[in-house]
Amino acid sequence: MEMKSIIVSHDNKTNHLDGVTTTIPKGEITTIIGPNGCGKSTLLSVLSRNNMPKSGSASLENRDLVMYKPKEFAKKLAIVYQQNDVPKDLTIEKLVSFGRLPHKTMLQRNQEEDHQAIDWALSVTNLVEKRHNDLEALSGGERQRVWIAMALAQQSEILCLDEPTTYLDIYYQIELLELVKSLNEEYGLTIVMVLHDINQAIRYSDQIIMMKDGQIIAEGPPREVITKDVIKKVYGVNAIFKEDDEIGFYMMSLGI
Repeated sequence: MEMKSIIVSHDNKTNHLDGVTTTIPKGEITTIIGPNGCGKSTLLSVLSRNNMPKSGSASLENRDLVMYKPKEFAKKLAIVYQQNDVPKDLTIEKLVSFGRLPHKTMLQRNQEEDHQAIDWALSVTNLVEKRHNDLEALSGGERQRVWIAMALAQQSEILCLDEPTTYLDIYYQIELLELVKSLNEEYGLTIVMVLHDINQAIRYSDQIIMMKDGQIIAEGPPREVITKDVIKKVYGVNAIFKEDDEIGFYMMSLGI
């Protein structure tokens, strides 16, 4: 995916994205990070076609995103938001089955390929045994996996995740990010996600996009982006980095 000179302005005064140009590498995990209000989610919303830019262009496979029909685009890209509301009595399997809608005509029943896609999505998210459970009975981490399973049932080539670890405790954060990593490594999915935790971004990303005030300050492999100078410029704090034999490169502490 490519973005060229993207400007997004909701009030015609403040640019939430200010001339953003970037490329999302196919088959890799790209993470967007930066302070609150820097434009992370807005950038993701343009990529997922939920926000139309004031100017500039966004394209997929050399074709402008606006040229795709809704179902056609849904077969290319799926997105999971930070918070989602559903009827309390909806089962896991029923919600996941909604991911098949782009592949079906109106009122068409599930075919064998739909059942296979749903079973696969439930399997890779470790939800098979709970497929008949109601969503309200699940923990926050399990609910987030259900939404990812629904996105996977679309069988899209690109999966976008908007702050997927927010509101989750550390166990479920790691569990979810390990799932994301396996989806990329085992199934070749292109992943684009927004995260707040810098060390999680370092550990689980092939590429990082660092943003501030609607602009991209730095982008590239984690070690090239997460530096003392960049952290100081973007967050206004001093950072100390360490190297560990088991976890590799990480940011140890911050100071003013």
